[in-house]
Amino acid sequence: MTYQYRVTLTGIKGFYRVYLIDGESSLYSFHKQMRADMEFPQDQLILFKGLDSSGNVVARFGLFDLGAGAVDQISISQTIKNGITSFVYFYDVTNKKSVNITVEGEIPGAKVHPDYPQLAEVKGPNPIEFENGYVAFEDLPERQRHLPGEEDDEDFDDEDFDDEEEEEEADEDGEEIYDENE
Repeated sequence: MTYQYRVTLTGIKGFYRVYLIDGESSLYSFHKQMRADMEFPQDQLILFKGLDSSGNVVARFGLFDLGAGAVDQISISQTIKNGITSFVYFYDVTNKKSVNITVEGEIPGAKVHPDYPQLAEVKGPNPIEFENGYVAFEDLPERQRHLPGEEDDEDFDDEDFDDEEEEEEADEDGEEIYDENE
Protein backbone atom coordinates (compact mmCIF):
# COMPACT_ATOMS: atom_id res chain seq x y z
CA MET A 1 0.00 0.00 0.00
CA THR A 2 1.09 3.54 -0.70
CA TYR A 3 0.33 6.41 1.68
CA GLN A 4 0.32 10.15 1.14
CA TYR A 5 1.94 12.39 3.75
CA ARG A 6 1.94 16.20 3.89
CA VAL A 7 4.86 18.06 5.51
CA THR A 8 4.06 21.57 6.81
CA LEU A 9 5.45 24.28 9.07
CA THR A 10 3.32 25.53 11.95
CA GLY A 11 1.66 28.86 11.12
CA ILE A 12 3.10 29.10 7.58
CA LYS A 13 0.71 28.78 4.64
CA GLY A 14 3.43 29.28 2.03
CA PHE A 15 5.16 25.94 2.61
CA TYR A 16 4.34 22.28 2.16
CA ARG A 17 5.73 19.08 0.69
CA VAL A 18 3.63 16.04 -0.26
CA TYR A 19 5.23 12.58 -0.26
CA LEU A 20 4.02 9.22 -1.54
CA ILE A 21 5.46 6.46 0.64
CA ASP A 22 5.22 2.69 0.40
CA GLY A 23 3.81 1.09 3.55
CA GLU A 24 6.93 -1.06 3.90
CA SER A 25 9.25 1.97 3.86
CA SER A 26 11.00 2.65 7.13
CA LEU A 27 10.87 5.94 8.96
CA TYR A 28 14.61 6.06 8.28
CA SER A 29 14.00 6.03 4.49
CA PHE A 30 11.48 8.84 4.94
CA HIS A 31 13.97 10.77 7.09
CA LYS A 32 16.75 10.40 4.48
CA GLN A 33 14.47 11.59 1.67
CA MET A 34 13.22 14.63 3.61
CA ARG A 35 16.77 15.50 4.66
CA ALA A 36 17.88 15.45 1.02
CA ASP A 37 14.83 17.29 -0.37
CA MET A 38 14.67 20.03 2.26
CA GLU A 39 18.41 20.34 2.88
CA PHE A 40 18.24 19.51 6.58
CA PRO A 41 21.62 19.28 8.34
CA GLN A 42 23.15 15.82 8.20
CA ASP A 43 25.04 16.03 11.48
CA GLN A 44 22.02 16.26 13.80
CA LEU A 45 20.06 13.76 15.83
CA ILE A 46 16.47 13.37 14.65
CA LEU A 47 13.18 12.45 16.32
CA PHE A 48 9.77 11.41 15.02
CA LYS A 49 7.17 12.17 17.69
CA GLY A 50 4.09 10.09 16.73
CA LEU A 51 0.69 11.58 17.56
CA ASP A 52 -2.79 10.04 17.46
CA SER A 53 -5.89 11.75 16.05
CA SER A 54 -6.42 13.58 19.38
CA GLY A 55 -2.89 15.00 19.33
CA ASN A 56 -1.62 12.77 22.13
CA VAL A 57 1.92 11.43 21.92
CA VAL A 58 1.80 7.71 21.11
CA ALA A 59 5.48 6.99 20.46
CA ARG A 60 8.89 8.52 19.90
CA PHE A 61 11.24 7.17 17.26
CA GLY A 62 14.86 8.20 16.93
CA LEU A 63 18.12 6.97 15.47
CA PHE A 64 18.37 4.94 18.67
CA ASP A 65 15.53 2.94 20.24
CA LEU A 66 13.69 5.32 22.57
CA GLY A 67 11.25 2.65 23.70
CA ALA A 68 9.06 2.24 20.62
CA GLY A 69 11.82 1.23 18.19
CA ALA A 70 14.49 2.92 16.11
CA VAL A 71 13.57 4.63 12.84
CA ASP A 72 15.25 1.91 10.77
CA GLN A 73 13.09 -0.78 12.47
CA ILE A 74 9.68 0.88 12.10
CA SER A 75 7.69 0.85 8.86
CA ILE A 76 5.06 3.33 7.76
CA SER A 77 2.37 0.61 7.90
CA GLN A 78 3.35 -0.19 11.53
CA THR A 79 2.81 3.45 12.51
CA ILE A 80 -0.60 3.45 10.79
CA LYS A 81 -1.52 0.21 12.56
CA ASN A 82 -0.50 1.78 15.91
CA GLY A 83 -2.91 4.69 15.37
CA ILE A 84 -0.34 7.37 14.51
CA THR A 85 -1.98 9.98 12.28
CA SER A 86 0.74 12.61 12.39
CA PHE A 87 4.30 13.27 13.46
CA VAL A 88 6.33 16.17 14.67
CA TYR A 89 9.64 15.50 12.94
CA PHE A 90 12.57 17.18 14.68
CA TYR A 91 15.35 17.51 12.11
CA ASP A 92 17.50 19.37 14.65
CA VAL A 93 16.66 18.14 18.15
CA THR A 94 19.16 20.38 19.94
CA ASN A 95 17.72 23.58 18.46
CA LYS A 96 14.11 22.28 18.49
CA LYS A 97 13.65 22.72 14.74
CA SER A 98 10.77 20.69 13.38
CA VAL A 99 8.16 20.18 10.69
CA ASN A 100 4.70 18.64 10.98
CA ILE A 101 3.91 15.48 9.02
CA THR A 102 0.30 14.41 8.53
CA VAL A 103 -1.10 11.22 6.99
CA GLU A 104 -3.49 12.24 4.22
CA GLY A 105 -4.57 8.73 3.39
CA GLU A 106 -3.97 5.68 1.27
CA ILE A 107 -3.44 6.11 -2.46
CA PRO A 108 -4.90 3.06 -4.25
CA GLY A 109 -2.94 1.78 -7.23
CA ALA A 110 0.12 4.00 -6.68
CA LYS A 111 3.48 2.23 -6.75
CA VAL A 112 6.51 3.63 -4.95
CA HIS A 113 9.80 1.89 -4.27
CA PRO A 114 10.05 0.99 -0.54
CA ASP A 115 13.51 2.55 -0.21
CA TYR A 116 12.71 5.83 -1.95
CA PRO A 117 9.70 7.91 -0.86
CA GLN A 118 8.52 10.05 -3.76
CA LEU A 119 8.17 13.82 -3.53
CA ALA A 120 4.84 14.50 -5.27
CA GLU A 121 4.13 18.22 -4.62
CA VAL A 122 6.19 21.22 -3.53
CA LYS A 123 5.21 24.69 -2.35
CA GLY A 124 7.59 27.33 -1.07
CA PRO A 125 11.29 27.32 -0.28
CA ASN A 126 12.99 25.01 2.20
CA PRO A 127 12.33 25.59 5.92
CA ILE A 128 15.72 27.26 6.47
CA GLU A 129 14.57 30.18 4.29
CA PHE A 130 11.73 30.94 6.70
CA GLU A 131 14.27 31.07 9.54
CA ASN A 132 16.25 33.62 7.50
CA GLY A 133 13.28 36.00 7.24
CA TYR A 134 11.51 34.80 4.07
CA VAL A 135 7.77 35.52 4.19
CA ALA A 136 5.43 33.83 1.73
CA PHE A 137 2.80 35.97 -0.02
CA GLU A 138 0.02 33.97 1.69
CA ASP A 139 1.51 34.79 5.10
CA LEU A 140 1.65 38.56 4.61
CA PRO A 141 -0.95 40.67 6.41
CA GLU A 142 -3.82 41.64 4.09
CA ARG A 143 -2.75 45.31 3.96
CA GLN A 144 0.68 44.33 2.57
CA ARG A 145 -0.57 41.96 -0.12
CA HIS A 146 -0.16 43.57 -3.51
CA LEU A 147 1.57 42.37 -6.62
CA PRO A 148 4.33 44.26 -8.42
CA GLY A 149 2.78 46.93 -10.63
CA GLU A 150 -0.30 47.30 -8.48
CA GLU A 151 -0.58 50.71 -6.86
CA ASP A 152 -0.87 50.91 -3.12
CA ASP A 153 -2.75 54.18 -2.47
CA GLU A 154 -1.49 54.54 1.10
CA ASP A 155 2.22 54.36 0.18
CA PHE A 156 2.06 56.57 -2.93
CA ASP A 157 2.87 60.22 -2.27
CA ASP A 158 2.37 62.68 -5.17
CA GLU A 159 4.67 65.27 -3.58
CA ASP A 160 7.64 62.89 -3.61
CA PHE A 161 7.03 62.12 -7.27
CA ASP A 162 6.84 65.85 -8.21
CA ASP A 163 10.18 66.59 -6.47
CA GLU A 164 11.91 63.83 -8.45
CA GLU A 165 10.59 65.27 -11.75
CA GLU A 166 11.86 68.77 -10.92
CA GLU A 167 15.34 67.42 -10.12
CA GLU A 168 15.45 65.53 -13.42
CA GLU A 169 14.38 68.65 -15.39
CA ALA A 170 17.14 70.73 -13.77
CA ASP A 171 19.76 68.16 -14.76
CA GLU A 172 18.54 68.01 -18.36
CA ASP A 173 19.27 71.69 -19.13
CA GLY A 174 22.99 70.94 -19.37
CA GLU A 175 24.08 72.76 -16.22
CA GLU A 176 26.50 70.94 -14.00
CA ILE A 177 25.17 70.77 -10.50
CA TYR A 178 27.65 70.38 -7.69
CA ASP A 179 28.19 71.36 -4.11
CA GLU A 180 31.04 73.83 -3.56
CA ASN A 181 31.77 72.25 -0.15
CA GLU A 182 32.76 68.92 -1.66
